[in-house]
Amino acid sequence: MEEMLKIAAVAVISAICAVVVKKQVQELGLVLALTAGALILSFALSAMEGVRQLMDTLASLAGLSSSVLLPVVKTVGIAIVTRVAAEVCRDAKEGGIAAFVETAGAACALFVALPLLEAVLELMTELM
Repeated sequence: MEEMLKIAAVAVISAICAVVVKKQVQELGLVLALTAGALILSFALSAMEGVRQLMDTLASLAGLSSSVLLPVVKTVGIAIVTRVAAEVCRDAKEGGIAAFVETAGAACALFVALPLLEAVLELMTELM
């Protein structure tokens, strides 16, 4: 709760500043938004530590190896980075680049998920 209040405060203050600054210097507004985004992500990453610990505990209780859990975590990370990068591109009025970022993110997510798909295929062949 405390982290989200910090995130919300930084977001609102940064958005107001960016709107004011963008009227004068468009590029400086983008730099301000990127800086605020980096600060917000640092707050979010510290909050994710508890989630990681819980996932590790659940994986050990379920008997899952890291080779099964790691692709899921990497895919979520790729999705977050892709979304942020695409939105920054859209904010800079570069919709075409945003579309390429999203396509590359989807390809990277599929690549990272390959070990998980291989594990499913191996399990299915063992069942047959």
